[in-house]
Parts: sequence; C-alpha cells; structure tokens
Amino acid sequence: MSQPQAPAMKGRATGTFEVTMSPQPPYEAGDGIALSRISIEKKFHGALEGTSRVEMLSAGTGVAGSAGYVAIERVHASLEGRAGSFVLQHSGTMTRGKPHLSVRVVPDSGTAGLTGISGALTIDIREGQHFYTFDYSWDEAS
Repeated sequence: MSQPQAPAMKGRATGTFEVTMSPQPPYEAGDGIALSRISIEKKFHGALEGTSRVEMLSAGTGVAGSAGYVAIERVHASLEGRAGSFVLQHSGTMTRGKPHLSVRVVPDSGTAGLTGISGALTIDIREGQHFYTFDYSWDEAS
C-alpha cells in the first residue's frame, strides 16, 4: 500500500526586475535568419529578492515580429525567508508580434532553502519596466 504524499505548499511572488544585456554578434546570419547569443544579468526585487545570470540563444527571421529563443537562468535569491538557488528554463516564440513564453523551474534544481521548489514565472513588460509573477510550490517536507 502506498504512502500518501505530503501536500505541496503553494505561493505567488510578484515584483520587478532589472535587466543588463550583453549581446554577442550573430554566430550565423544569412537568408534573413540571424542566430545570436546574449548573456543577461538580472536583479529581482519584491517577494523574490536576488540576482540571476542567463544565457540565451535566439533566432531572428526576415519577418517583422517573428523570432524564437531558449534560455537557461540560474536564480540566487530569497523567497519566504528561504535562501538558495534554482534554475529556470525559458522557451519563447513571437509570431508576427504575438508572443508565447514558457518559463518553468527545472525539476530538482533547487538548492539550500529552495530545495524542492517547482513552478512557473510570467514576465510582463510595461513602459520599459519588467514585472514578474512567480507561481511556485514545494513539498511540505522541504
């Protein structure tokens, strides 16, 4: 007979973040396609307080407003008084100006006080300012 699982504790963190980008020259370009890499540093403010480093690969097309990117981001932060780190995986596309973005915690990537964290982060950019909403959970045993 299986043991019942402990219920996951859930939360929502909101706030802002600052971005510093270091774009690299395209590593392949031609026929209207440009493949590029960007290194990014972020500072999070609000319920999630900390910093992160991101490596992003992107593909731009010859059609205005169409592109794609993938990225891996390691976040070092405190959340609900717990300090540690976790990794976010980004996958985004833009189809003629219409965005679709998924940013999820990589399973089992939490360390120290953030061990066992899971969740998804949404990004909203308004008037040049970056806002996040992070819906997260971790096992009660964590």
